[in-house]
Amino acid sequence: MMLSQSVFPKPKHLCLKILFFEDKSFQGRSYECSTDCPDLRSNVDRCNSIKVESGCWVLYERPNYTGFQYILSPGEYPDSQQWMGFNDSIKSCRCIKNVYGKSWKIRFFDKQDFGGQAAECVDDCPSIYEALKFWEFHSCVVVDGAWVLYDQPNYRGHQYFLDRGEYRNYTDWGATSPGVGSFRRVTGF
Repeated sequence: MMLSQSVFPKPKHLCLKILFFEDKSFQGRSYECSTDCPDLRSNVDRCNSIKVESGCWVLYERPNYTGFQYILSPGEYPDSQQWMGFNDSIKSCRCIKNVYGKSWKIRFFDKQDFGGQAAECVDDCPSIYEALKFWEFHSCVVVDGAWVLYDQPNYRGHQYFLDRGEYRNYTDWGATSPGVGSFRRVTGF
Protein backbone atom coordinates (compact mmCIF):
# COMPACT_ATOMS: atom_id res chain seq x y z
CA MET A 1 0.00 0.00 0.00
CA MET A 2 1.51 3.32 -1.02
CA LEU A 3 0.57 6.07 1.41
CA SER A 4 0.42 9.61 0.15
CA GLN A 5 2.30 12.43 1.86
CA SER A 6 -1.02 13.83 3.10
CA VAL A 7 -1.38 10.81 5.42
CA PHE A 8 1.76 11.98 7.23
CA PRO A 9 1.33 15.73 7.80
CA LYS A 10 4.36 17.16 9.58
CA PRO A 11 3.48 19.00 12.78
CA LYS A 12 5.12 22.42 12.80
CA HIS A 13 6.43 22.08 16.39
CA LEU A 14 8.56 18.96 15.87
CA CYS A 15 12.27 19.09 15.20
CA LEU A 16 13.24 15.80 13.57
CA LYS A 17 16.69 14.34 13.09
CA ILE A 18 18.14 10.95 12.16
CA LEU A 19 21.73 10.13 11.14
CA PHE A 20 22.69 7.15 8.97
CA PHE A 21 26.24 5.75 9.02
CA GLU A 22 27.68 3.37 6.44
CA ASP A 23 29.77 1.46 8.99
CA LYS A 24 29.09 0.01 12.45
CA SER A 25 29.59 2.09 15.60
CA PHE A 26 28.84 5.40 13.82
CA GLN A 27 31.85 5.22 11.52
CA GLY A 28 32.28 5.89 7.81
CA ARG A 29 30.30 8.19 5.57
CA SER A 30 27.15 9.58 7.19
CA TYR A 31 24.00 11.37 6.20
CA GLU A 32 21.75 13.56 8.38
CA CYS A 33 18.06 13.59 7.57
CA SER A 34 15.23 15.72 8.98
CA THR A 35 12.35 14.84 6.65
CA ASP A 36 10.82 11.94 4.76
CA CYS A 37 13.18 10.63 2.08
CA PRO A 38 11.94 8.22 -0.63
CA ASP A 39 15.46 7.39 -1.83
CA LEU A 40 18.59 7.51 0.36
CA ARG A 41 20.87 5.85 -2.23
CA SER A 42 22.52 9.10 -3.34
CA ASN A 43 23.48 9.85 0.29
CA VAL A 44 24.68 6.48 1.68
CA ASP A 45 25.47 3.19 -0.06
CA ARG A 46 24.67 1.01 2.96
CA CYS A 47 23.60 1.50 6.56
CA ASN A 48 25.23 -0.28 9.50
CA SER A 49 24.54 2.16 12.36
CA ILE A 50 22.00 4.87 13.15
CA LYS A 51 21.49 7.69 15.63
CA VAL A 52 17.92 8.89 16.09
CA GLU A 53 18.26 12.27 17.76
CA SER A 54 14.57 13.19 17.65
CA GLY A 55 11.30 11.85 16.35
CA CYS A 56 10.17 8.30 15.63
CA TRP A 57 11.02 6.88 12.21
CA VAL A 58 10.07 4.08 9.85
CA LEU A 59 13.04 2.84 7.82
CA TYR A 60 12.54 0.78 4.68
CA GLU A 61 14.82 -1.75 3.04
CA ARG A 62 14.02 -0.43 -0.46
CA PRO A 63 13.40 2.95 -2.07
CA ASN A 64 9.92 4.50 -2.13
CA TYR A 65 8.92 3.13 1.28
CA THR A 66 8.91 -0.56 0.34
CA GLY A 67 10.53 -3.74 1.63
CA PHE A 68 11.26 -4.70 5.23
CA GLN A 69 10.32 -2.02 7.75
CA TYR A 70 12.09 -0.99 10.95
CA ILE A 71 10.55 1.36 13.49
CA LEU A 72 13.04 3.37 15.56
CA SER A 73 12.62 5.77 18.46
CA PRO A 74 15.27 8.20 19.75
CA GLY A 75 18.48 6.42 20.66
CA GLU A 76 21.73 5.00 19.32
CA TYR A 77 21.85 1.85 17.20
CA PRO A 78 25.54 0.87 16.71
CA ASP A 79 24.74 -2.08 14.43
CA SER A 80 21.79 -3.49 12.48
CA GLN A 81 21.03 -6.12 15.15
CA GLN A 82 19.98 -3.25 17.45
CA TRP A 83 17.05 -2.45 15.14
CA MET A 84 16.44 -6.13 14.19
CA GLY A 85 17.84 -5.49 10.72
CA PHE A 86 18.09 -8.34 8.24
CA ASN A 87 20.85 -6.64 6.19
CA ASP A 88 22.64 -3.30 5.71
CA SER A 89 20.06 -1.99 3.24
CA ILE A 90 18.12 1.10 4.32
CA LYS A 91 16.97 2.89 1.17
CA SER A 92 14.13 5.17 2.34
CA CYS A 93 12.76 6.65 5.56
CA ARG A 94 9.68 8.39 6.85
CA CYS A 95 9.05 10.24 10.10
CA ILE A 96 6.10 8.97 12.13
CA LYS A 97 3.94 11.97 12.88
CA ASN A 98 1.06 10.32 14.74
CA VAL A 99 2.76 9.33 18.00
CA TYR A 100 2.11 12.24 20.30
CA GLY A 101 -1.52 11.57 21.20
CA LYS A 102 -2.89 10.05 24.36
CA SER A 103 -5.13 7.35 22.94
CA TRP A 104 -4.58 4.26 20.82
CA LYS A 105 -7.14 1.87 19.38
CA ILE A 106 -6.84 -0.84 16.75
CA ARG A 107 -9.44 -3.33 15.47
CA PHE A 108 -8.38 -6.64 13.89
CA PHE A 109 -10.52 -8.97 11.75
CA ASP A 110 -9.86 -12.60 10.89
CA LYS A 111 -11.22 -12.12 7.32
CA GLN A 112 -10.33 -9.59 4.65
CA ASP A 113 -12.54 -6.53 4.11
CA PHE A 114 -13.32 -6.34 7.86
CA GLY A 115 -15.21 -9.63 7.96
CA GLY A 116 -15.37 -12.49 10.45
CA GLN A 117 -14.49 -12.25 14.11
CA ALA A 118 -13.08 -8.99 15.42
CA ALA A 119 -10.81 -8.01 18.31
CA GLU A 120 -10.31 -4.45 19.55
CA CYS A 121 -7.18 -3.43 21.48
CA VAL A 122 -5.91 -0.28 23.16
CA ASP A 123 -2.60 -1.56 24.58
CA ASP A 124 0.52 -3.53 23.63
CA CYS A 125 0.18 -7.28 23.14
CA PRO A 126 3.29 -9.55 23.35
CA SER A 127 1.40 -12.68 22.22
CA ILE A 128 -1.70 -12.41 20.07
CA TYR A 129 -2.53 -16.08 20.39
CA GLU A 130 -2.35 -16.07 24.19
CA ALA A 131 -4.31 -12.83 24.56
CA LEU A 132 -6.83 -13.07 21.71
CA LYS A 133 -6.70 -16.73 20.56
CA PHE A 134 -6.02 -15.63 16.97
CA TRP A 135 -3.19 -16.93 14.78
CA GLU A 136 -3.67 -14.46 11.95
CA PHE A 137 -5.46 -11.28 10.93
CA HIS A 138 -6.54 -10.48 7.40
CA SER A 139 -7.67 -6.86 7.85
CA CYS A 140 -7.67 -4.10 10.45
CA VAL A 141 -8.70 -0.55 11.22
CA VAL A 142 -6.42 1.81 13.13
CA VAL A 143 -8.85 4.08 14.94
CA ASP A 144 -6.32 6.04 17.02
CA GLY A 145 -2.57 6.32 17.24
CA ALA A 146 0.17 4.50 15.36
CA TRP A 147 1.06 0.81 15.77
CA VAL A 148 3.76 -1.71 14.93
CA LEU A 149 2.80 -5.29 14.07
CA TYR A 150 5.38 -8.08 14.37
CA ASP A 151 5.08 -11.44 12.65
CA GLN A 152 6.35 -13.26 15.77
CA PRO A 153 5.45 -13.09 19.48
CA ASN A 154 7.38 -10.87 21.91
CA TYR A 155 7.94 -8.07 19.40
CA ARG A 156 10.26 -10.06 17.13
CA GLY A 157 10.50 -10.68 13.41
CA HIS A 158 9.33 -8.51 10.55
CA GLN A 159 7.82 -5.18 11.54
CA TYR A 160 4.88 -3.42 9.91
CA PHE A 161 3.98 0.19 10.65
CA LEU A 162 0.29 1.12 10.69
CA ASP A 163 -1.01 4.67 10.92
CA ARG A 164 -4.65 5.72 11.22
CA GLY A 165 -6.75 4.23 8.47
CA GLU A 166 -8.27 1.09 7.01
CA TYR A 167 -6.28 -1.93 5.85
CA ARG A 168 -8.63 -4.22 3.88
CA ASN A 169 -6.05 -6.99 3.51
CA TYR A 170 -2.72 -7.84 5.17
CA THR A 171 -0.93 -6.88 1.94
CA ASP A 172 -2.09 -3.28 2.57
CA TRP A 173 0.33 -3.07 5.53
CA GLY A 174 3.13 -4.70 3.52
CA ALA A 175 2.92 -8.27 4.86
CA THR A 176 3.23 -11.37 2.68
CA SER A 177 1.08 -13.48 5.03
CA PRO A 178 -1.69 -12.79 7.58
CA GLY A 179 0.35 -14.15 10.50
CA VAL A 180 0.76 -11.63 13.33
CA GLY A 181 2.51 -12.64 16.56
CA SER A 182 2.49 -9.40 18.57
CA PHE A 183 1.89 -5.66 18.31
CA ARG A 184 2.60 -2.50 20.22
CA ARG A 185 1.72 1.17 20.25
CA VAL A 186 4.16 3.68 18.80
CA THR A 187 4.48 6.36 21.48
CA GLY A 188 6.34 9.65 21.65
CA PHE A 189 9.16 7.97 23.65
